[in-house]
Amino acid sequence: LRLVSKLRAALVQQPLVWRDAAVNRARFETLLRPLKGSTDLVVLPETFTTGFSMQTSEIAEPPDGPTAQWLVSLAAELDAAVTGSVIVRQGSLCYNRLFWAAPGEPLRHYDKRHLFRMAGEHEHFAAGREAWVVQWRGLKVCPLVCYDLRFPVFSRRRQQLDYEVLIYVANWPAARADAWRQLLRARAIENQAYVVGVNRVGADGLGVAHSGDSAVIDFRGHTLVEAADEPCVLSAELAAQPLADYRA
Repeated sequence: LRLVSKLRAALVQQPLVWRDAAVNRARFETLLRPLKGSTDLVVLPETFTTGFSMQTSEIAEPPDGPTAQWLVSLAAELDAAVTGSVIVRQGSLCYNRLFWAAPGEPLRHYDKRHLFRMAGEHEHFAAGREAWVVQWRGLKVCPLVCYDLRFPVFSRRRQQLDYEVLIYVANWPAARADAWRQLLRARAIENQAYVVGVNRVGADGLGVAHSGDSAVIDFRGHTLVEAADEPCVLSAELAAQPLADYRA
């Protein structure tokens, strides 16, 4: 395990092709291959292969399906952890499943706990349960999904959920962009942690607009990097020592 004092993160803010996993994977692969050797962590949006669609019967993949295999392969190729969420069917239930693929490690997953009722997500998906923390190159990371951002008690840093980096992958609508920007800062300040938020841009297949606003916020609530509403790949370094000093 290669320990580093600074975790190099790449935030991949892009439009998504509606319900076409193969095309989305190919587009992300083209974007990500040049990052080899320059990043430790790649963060993709929520439901990055399909967009935020409720048509689970047509687009859900098995847990070990093409996207899961692609993530494992990509993580090995880039020598970086890669994370983002995918619509998965396991048995009779569907999940908005965040995968965490790290080179040389088993594929991990977190199922979105808080389902977005205004879009009927709770009618098509089962909710996950526990958040967890993974150690990656010297920092402890807790990855969550979109609407989880609105539930501060769930992600509260505590003995059982102690992290230095909190990640939110999202399809967060432009109509509520102010909440996204403010809540990322709130989670960083109240937990004294780095917060990485990655949102998509562009309209989805239902006409819902997304304004991006992907960002990295430090433990004081200061913005390290922030995107506007254009496709981009943002980079930031998350340094362990200043965070430790600040907490002390």
